[in-house]
Amino acid sequence: MKDKEKTSTNRGKSQLKEINVDENTLRLQKNIYVVFVECESPGNVGFLARTMGNFGLKNLVLINPCELEGPAYYQAMHARETVENADIYNTLDEFIEDKQIDFIVGSTGAPGGSYNLSRIPLTPEELGQSMNYNDKIAILLGREGNGLTNAEIDMCDLIVSIPTDPSYPIMNISHAAAIILYEVFKHRNDFPVEGLEESTKLEKEYLLKDMEELIDTLPIPEHKKKNGLKTFKNIVNRAFITGREAHTLKGILRRLKGNMKE
Repeated sequence: MKDKEKTSTNRGKSQLKEINVDENTLRLQKNIYVVFVECESPGNVGFLARTMGNFGLKNLVLINPCELEGPAYYQAMHARETVENADIYNTLDEFIEDKQIDFIVGSTGAPGGSYNLSRIPLTPEELGQSMNYNDKIAILLGREGNGLTNAEIDMCDLIVSIPTDPSYPIMNISHAAAIILYEVFKHRNDFPVEGLEESTKLEKEYLLKDMEELIDTLPIPEHKKKNGLKTFKNIVNRAFITGREAHTLKGILRRLKGNMKE
């Protein structure tokens, strides 16, 4: 009986390998990085790798992880290779610089109120509909106990949060990942859209720099300048503006700066 089970399992593995991966799924495999920050349980690493396999993703990144013991591998099932090939870094900064990440998405189960501007979230569906999968995108998943820190949230271009019942809002890491990655996978065919190329990271940085210089000319307290710039950054990131829109906004901001100097 056991020999038959092994034969069946091996046959299933070979069938999986024979499946042709479409171009859009290959784009996801290349550009999407699932980043588990300071995981505390090796079993959750395995479950996360298995979830990634369900949606065609390969790039698992572990930031300062716990020891990857047996559960990390056998809970991964057929995605064991994802765990074995995981990239491990000491810090998020090292990973972002090494992989030249274009866009960072943070996940949280407890989004802040309206005064915590950096934590106003998108739903997973909104995220999936808006992302440009031609960019290098990191999706951050926080610690099992405490999630992402405020400093890590501030590093993100935008935040995604799953609507849950207020009586039990925090989900298991792999369950949350399954919902987010499902929406990412579901919308993998949405890009590229001809004539609607999203603005690059550099274009956004120049746009934010122009806005910062404009805000600095205003006679308002520093904390209001900081909040104003953060609000503008959130709007730009949530809108996923095109390159043409970025250049148009840059032109307007520079004209405003020129008029104020005159």
